[in-house]
Amino acid sequence: MELPFSESFKIKMVEPIRKSSREEREQWIKAAHYNLFNLRSDQVFIDLLTDSGTGAMSDRQWAAMMLGDESYAGASSYYNLKNAIKDILGFEYFLPTHQGRAAENVLFSALVKDGDIVPGNSHFDTTKGHIEFRKAKAIDCTIDEAFNTTLDHPFKGNLDLNKLEYELQSHPKEKIPMIIVTVTCNSSGGQPVSMKNMREVYAMAKEYGIRVIFDSARFAENAYFIKVREEGYADKSIKEIVKEMYSYADGMTMSSKKDAIVNMGGFIGLRDEELFKTASQFNIIFEGFITYGGMSGRDMNALAQGLDEGTEFNYLETRINQVAYLGSRLKEFGIPVQEPFGGHAIFIDAKRFLPHLPKEEYVAQTLAVELYKEAGIRGVEIGTLLADRDPETRENRYPALELVRLAIPRRVYTNNHMDVIAVALKNVFDRREEIKTGYHILSEAPIMRHFTVELAPTVNATCVAE
Repeated sequence: MELPFSESFKIKMVEPIRKSSREEREQWIKAAHYNLFNLRSDQVFIDLLTDSGTGAMSDRQWAAMMLGDESYAGASSYYNLKNAIKDILGFEYFLPTHQGRAAENVLFSALVKDGDIVPGNSHFDTTKGHIEFRKAKAIDCTIDEAFNTTLDHPFKGNLDLNKLEYELQSHPKEKIPMIIVTVTCNSSGGQPVSMKNMREVYAMAKEYGIRVIFDSARFAENAYFIKVREEGYADKSIKEIVKEMYSYADGMTMSSKKDAIVNMGGFIGLRDEELFKTASQFNIIFEGFITYGGMSGRDMNALAQGLDEGTEFNYLETRINQVAYLGSRLKEFGIPVQEPFGGHAIFIDAKRFLPHLPKEEYVAQTLAVELYKEAGIRGVEIGTLLADRDPETRENRYPALELVRLAIPRRVYTNNHMDVIAVALKNVFDRREEIKTGYHILSEAPIMRHFTVELAPTVNATCVAE
């Protein structure tokens, strides 16, 4: 008999979590103005808001932290991280930052100008926010298959080469500072990009003289999917696949809080020395000296160790199998999800879950709130709130997909927790016809509003006050 699958780790420390009553949760979410970001962590039973910085570090990462060098300049921890980035990712130049959006802020300050366009595959919220803050435009060139959640396509994160070439032909080279390839592509459901697509995008970029930058938060998960789904890679190690991936990039930004399994940290990797020198000036202004960039020495040590652990097959198999386990349970209950399952999260198709609610009432946010009220489970809306308003017209942008993301922290929850999530969603699904209305906005920030927006229930279907 074949042995069943098991985790590639054992548990050394636990943290208690508290169950609450539905009455408590209804009071708490009302006081939070129906914004899940406004909840206190102790008001949440299973927290799937994000997989960013929420993972459990290994004993080796904790040991590395104890050896952190806290020198202001030239710390040994900086060189440990520099060597890890060069060995695993292949970049000669790098700048540490305190997290991924800080890396974007530094690099985009050096590259993006008013009137530029930045094509890519479904830019995530901070990426698009940093582009639009600089009065540039993020152009989505994701393949159409990504927006059909029922379609089983192995690489829904791929860029459509025809869409991309149209943009490259339609704008002067000077107006396109970079092409962004997000691996995996979060906004389309944690979907991977194939090696073939990376190679073709890079070749096209070189033909037009445009640099390629990888948004790399979940690059190791992307490499895992290449290994198990793409022809010719089954016998290659994750580290070998990662090396090839980054041979098709001129630079990268990294939120290390994902695939490097740390609670804080990020960096920029570059090949171009001149761009490195320019970005270094912004790093000093925004983050700190170029050998610490807003990070402590102990955090850099943990990050270097995490890059090594996060690019091992056994770890990735355990991590991605747990996400797939939750996805399979939800499919058993008939709950509509993005297929195939992504690497870091399961994405619920809120339009198919609540087809009777109008788009103006924030369908995915409505579903996310209902799941919290049901069982104290906190997910996040990847829909109209996150899509924000058009910078010029100030009208809501209604994306093709209205998703609730259930992001699974790394090495934190057991499959028993996945079962609780699945049954809670089934309970909401069984009473979905009773959910008659959604929400309207009371107040919002001018950009990246979803973090701090305040909402109220829509009294009737015609009331959409914004």
